[in-house]
Amino acid sequence: MPRVKKAVKSRERRKKILSAAKGYRGGRGTLLRTAKETVERALKFAYRDRKVRKREFRSLWIMRINAAAREHELSYSRFMDGLKRANVTLDRKALANLAVSNPEAFAELVKIAKEAA
Repeated sequence: MPRVKKAVKSRERRKKILSAAKGYRGGRGTLLRTAKETVERALKFAYRDRKVRKREFRSLWIMRINAAAREHELSYSRFMDGLKRANVTLDRKALANLAVSNPEAFAELVKIAKEAA
């Protein structure tokens, strides 16, 4: 004889959707059809925005580097070009972190970039 499980599969599916919709307002959190639509939409946004988050952080780092470089009379593009010519291989995240937390070290990098350019 086949093995019988206690829980009904359809109930498991409904429960899974409704538990994912927990906290949604009104029928979106209690009615199966609207909850299903809302959960699917939320998952699409979550997938898309994991990619968008990476873009937004990169642009934030670029803004910080640009602001710090301009304090030393150098534009972002000239600064990055100078670093590339000087074979300094620091990524934008590390450069932005240096610009915020260690301005003296960033000033040294600016000096190196100016000399290389």
